[in-house]
Amino acid sequence: MSWRNSPQEISSAAGPMAGPGRRVKCKVILVLPAYNEGPNLDPLLSSMHDAMAAAGLPYEVVVVDDGSSDNTLDVLEECKRKYPLTVVVHERNRGLAKTIRDGLLEAARRATSADVIVTMDGDGTHPPSIIVKMLELIEGGCDVVVASRFRPGARVRGVPLHRQALSVGASWLCRILFPTRGIRDFTCGYRAFRPGVLVEASRVYGERLFDTEGFSCTMDLLLKLRRMKLVFAETPIDLRYDLKGGLSKMRVGSTIATSLALMFRRRLGF
Repeated sequence: MSWRNSPQEISSAAGPMAGPGRRVKCKVILVLPAYNEGPNLDPLLSSMHDAMAAAGLPYEVVVVDDGSSDNTLDVLEECKRKYPLTVVVHERNRGLAKTIRDGLLEAARRATSADVIVTMDGDGTHPPSIIVKMLELIEGGCDVVVASRFRPGARVRGVPLHRQALSVGASWLCRILFPTRGIRDFTCGYRAFRPGVLVEASRVYGERLFDTEGFSCTMDLLLKLRRMKLVFAETPIDLRYDLKGGLSKMRVGSTIATSLALMFRRRLGF
């Protein structure tokens, strides 16, 4: 899938960045990257629907299937009958960066300036219940809100120790090398954005906005956004890795190497 609209065309659809007090009735547009997530998607979409209904929030979901080889597409076709769901399909596996890119740009095309775009993992580890808190922070004037493992009240369940060590190490290195007010968790992909943030980032960076491959792309997106003088905040997450169905797609060794190389390049200004 290619970028079907220029940043200017996306801007026309999403509208200008909204400031505090300007938000009208909000719709939540949720973006889920999916690669072989057949067992996880229906339970996740069900819990998402319940959370949005309990909060009285209108919502829609954009799922990007990244060339799955399991029954992911069959599950999504069934879920279309129950939930406000749009599916973007990659005919072959193109990687997390392009999957998130296509999901965010599709969401930005659908959004107005009053809406909020939320990215989540498609494996059921991110609880939809904290979306309401994210919206409160956006409503209070924040541009980007991250669900953080490093805030008081956060819990991490079922994550292997080596994965926890990777997250802690990345957090400390980023805080030292790229101090950003309001951010401690640079790698969690559970985030809320004002649509105008993505519009402006597309204008500033063009296709370079998603030029890092692999799991490091989530960190790189945040490092790029920090240059835009935005207001960042975090809310604690209860990360439920114990609910994940299937094996992790992350290759820890290559992710560490890619992340360190990325930090080095960005620190030097590249």
